[in-house]
Amino acid sequence: MKILLVSPPSASAVKEVLGVSSPPLGLAYIASLLESEGEDVRIIDSITENYTLEKIDKEMEKWGPDIVGVTSVTPTFYDAIKVAKIAKMHGAITVLGGAHVTFMARETLEKYPFVDFVVRGEGEYTMLQLVHCIEKGEEPHKILGLSYRSRSGIVKENPPRPPIMNLDELPPPAYHLLPMDKYRFQGLKYATMITSRGCPFRCVFCASSRICGKKWRGLSPERVVDEMEYLINEYGVRDIEFLDDTFTFDKKRALQICDLIAKRGLDVRWICSSRVDIFDKELAQALKKSGCEIVYFGVESGSQRVLNAMKKGITLKQAIRAVKNAKEAGLKNVASFILGMPDETIDEANMTINFAIKLNPDYAQFTICTPFPGTELYEYAVRNNLLLTRDWSKYNTLTPVMKTKIGVRTLKKLLSKAYLKFYTRIRYIIERIKNREFVIVKNAIRGVLNYLRNYFYA
Repeated sequence: MKILLVSPPSASAVKEVLGVSSPPLGLAYIASLLESEGEDVRIIDSITENYTLEKIDKEMEKWGPDIVGVTSVTPTFYDAIKVAKIAKMHGAITVLGGAHVTFMARETLEKYPFVDFVVRGEGEYTMLQLVHCIEKGEEPHKILGLSYRSRSGIVKENPPRPPIMNLDELPPPAYHLLPMDKYRFQGLKYATMITSRGCPFRCVFCASSRICGKKWRGLSPERVVDEMEYLINEYGVRDIEFLDDTFTFDKKRALQICDLIAKRGLDVRWICSSRVDIFDKELAQALKKSGCEIVYFGVESGSQRVLNAMKKGITLKQAIRAVKNAKEAGLKNVASFILGMPDETIDEANMTINFAIKLNPDYAQFTICTPFPGTELYEYAVRNNLLLTRDWSKYNTLTPVMKTKIGVRTLKKLLSKAYLKFYTRIRYIIERIKNREFVIVKNAIRGVLNYLRNYFYA
């Protein structure tokens, strides 16, 4: 069958600011498994390839896919819906997947009659079995992880699919179906990898453990480095970002990967994420030695009370120690912070801003607390009538969508203030100029303008 997998066109703040967008690896994994079973598959990465809805329409008319699968996260959900509607106009069977519809499957099927199926959670085997089922003309009632509308029009939700325990059994992503030459960062070829799934932690603002399960599972070190080597040799990639929630969760595995990279002499820079409570000196030094340039930490708050409310499971002292370990090893580091938990006070939000300055990571990311469907925070917000809107396009982590003690206008000002205070420090700007990091300087200037706008007009 002809199967078209689409990452929908949408506004991308990441591409606008940094000039880069990430490959849709979820689709690439599904495509690879389908191709291994002899299916004819194509992928459209709309953001990277500058596909509009009109261009997608023409592509469907030209190729005539039998099945169109569309992925999305919450803020791009409506864009995915538009693609599905176009696909149905061309007579295709439509399938939606991704984090948002995993938790909103019934609502999606009831509201949008042109959506035929929803794949929940890890989608590789669910999608493969669905394609086989369609080819045979069978009812899909036995396919785990699938929601659908029966022939009588009733929405059916099959039991969830257990996580894939041995990730090595999956074929590598179908990179050959992606526009690999167009993924660039600061002029250099860039790629992403996912080497592990699942999360045992309980952060109230994150749905990762509910999408991929609470048990952490990782590709073998050899499989990880083989894929890195393939990207380097086949596509000339020199920068790789690992998108794992916590790349370093299994310290032994992380050290083995570092050792293999060094032994093979791979000429590559890479980025990964860690947790502040597991990031020690040995790990920091091994990452740096093997080519890691940047490590990302989810610090989230400068208030221990708020951290506890988030169920983050870390302390401020651990954050200070982790950033120190990274700096001493020569690793650049990014720290993320969240403002606007429901019961957070203005004083606590200011504590977070001041702690970010005290921590002094190389880069800081500030976002507004957003209750995404599937998270414990979303359930809390619904129970307590805190949602300000169910316009999913506003769930972009920059727009307040939930009632808080701080209030919408003040929260907007605090977000601008956070970027302003962190990125406009004179010593910080001088350091960035010395390192020729002009994008950061540009964003600092933008932050000043945003703050002034929000202050006078919010």
